Amino acid sequence: MAAEQSGDSDLGRVQFLTVAEVASMMRVSKMTVYRLVHAGELPAARVGRSFRVPRDAVQDYLRNAYHDAG
Repeated sequence: MAAEQSGDSDLGRVQFLTVAEVASMMRVSKMTVYRLVHAGELPAARVGRSFRVPRDAVQDYLRNAYHDAG
């Protein structure tokens, strides 16, 4: 029981973003975000007909997608 409560409290600290917020953060279109979600490259939770993406997942994606161009 304590493990379940611990997991629930962790989930309560997760900040979720809308697809529009993620697109703005990444400076891409909403369609690009939807493609990343559907391809499994960006984790998301479905809420009704919309998606919510954990803020940490966006930051991890951007950190891992970074390539040194110089």
